[in-house]
Amino acid sequence: MVRIILIRHGETNWNLQGRYQGQEDTRLSEKGFAQAGLLAQGLKNVHLDLCISSPLKRSFLTCKACADLHHLPVHSDKRLTEINHGAWEGELACEIQAHYPEEFKKWHTEPHKVQMPGGENLEDVRKRARAAFDEYAEKYEGQTILVAAHDAVNKAIICDLLGLDMSHFWHIKQDNACINVLEYNEGVWRAVLLNSTTHLGYLFSGVEQAGL
Repeated sequence: MVRIILIRHGETNWNLQGRYQGQEDTRLSEKGFAQAGLLAQGLKNVHLDLCISSPLKRSFLTCKACADLHHLPVHSDKRLTEINHGAWEGELACEIQAHYPEEFKKWHTEPHKVQMPGGENLEDVRKRARAAFDEYAEKYEGQTILVAAHDAVNKAIICDLLGLDMSHFWHIKQDNACINVLEYNEGVWRAVLLNSTTHLGYLFSGVEQAGL
């Protein structure tokens, strides 16, 4: 069996602003660094054999916070890079909606049918992420791997491993610094944990445990 602990990077300032990041190499916000620290603490007693990250700083530094507590290096895999939003990168959601009203509407209703202007589509992301995960499953038998990536990448690969096509993209939620656990055994992938944020102090985004 191969176990993959799939995480999303901590918060960035562009996350806060509602600005599309894509492959722009944005940095973690102050809160994002704190989330990375809490994530690392949440995983400090979990055995890890290997740490792999998207090369983008927000993901790599989140992964490094975890890897440092295990005295492991972080390996970079460009197949984990966030979706290329093309002309949408750096734009606020409201600006995209104003300039690309039909495409923006379709992105939120039929995401599998959207080709980002000058960028990628979800099938592009699914293919490269799946190639990475298939390689990990083949190479790292019996190991537990920490994989750090991004919102669209995580949603696409989780859908794919569960046998869902990209029309189900918005059915998966990925909060900043969340934890997912996926296992591969005898040709079958299964989800053990999805979008866990209890290490951050709340059960799901916007609601702290003390308020439940």
